[in-house]
Amino acid sequence: MKLRFTKMHGAGNDFVVIDATRTPFAPSPALLARLTDRHFGVGCDQVLVVEPPATADVDFGYRIYNSDGSESGQCLNGSRAFARYVRENGLSSRNTLRVRTMTSVMELSHLPDGQVRVNAGLPRLTPLDIPFTGATQRALRYGVDVAGQRIELAAVNMGNPHAVLEVADVEAAPVETLGPALEKHASFPQRANIGFLQIVSKDEARLRVYERGTGETLACGSGACAAMVAGSLWGKLSQRVTIHMRGGILLLEWQGEGQPVFITGPAVSVFKGEIEWQN
Repeated sequence: MKLRFTKMHGAGNDFVVIDATRTPFAPSPALLARLTDRHFGVGCDQVLVVEPPATADVDFGYRIYNSDGSESGQCLNGSRAFARYVRENGLSSRNTLRVRTMTSVMELSHLPDGQVRVNAGLPRLTPLDIPFTGATQRALRYGVDVAGQRIELAAVNMGNPHAVLEVADVEAAPVETLGPALEKHASFPQRANIGFLQIVSKDEARLRVYERGTGETLACGSGACAAMVAGSLWGKLSQRVTIHMRGGILLLEWQGEGQPVFITGPAVSVFKGEIEWQN
């Protein structure tokens, strides 16, 4: 059978989006590998699935699949693509949507300039909630031994686990080596997304992220939220910060503890297509 899809991206973080509001879609690891493969398939960082709501308090279900076949609880760049997809395909005309992921409920708001603002929810900061087993008490930074060195990092859950490392130059950061080593570190039993954060000023930062189950992407929305939270708690970032990633620019807002993180950025449809599917 033929599987219809839309290719989209948010600040270069790219997705294959599939409408499962009428017909259930449960992809096999083999199909996910084919969809995400950039040489023999469509090519993307994640596969996003639009589902009917499972409960009355949300408008849609939102599933996020990684290239390795695992499922993620959060993808904020993807959520902006999700909102645009729903509007462009006539599934909803609401300016604000509530969607449920595997781990949380999110609010997605269309702005007049075409960008989408996402309420990413409250950051979780205690080791048990991240989860992070390298400490029992909350701290601004944790020491982790990896690849023969001692690394200082922040740990934040933004719907999925994140580690944030401060670096002097994000372009020289060891993303390709330290990223996968920390992603699967024993201190992160559910693995983690690894952010390398360069603070330019109180209002500006640069970031690269090695994503759990995917590798480095051009942008990572939940990674940008985690970096914003970590930098703010360190006293180095203000409540409104522009974060530059390789694929584009994201605006982050956080009023401090007890408040949700908001992220604003673009979402673009690239093309529509169909692929033969034998699941």
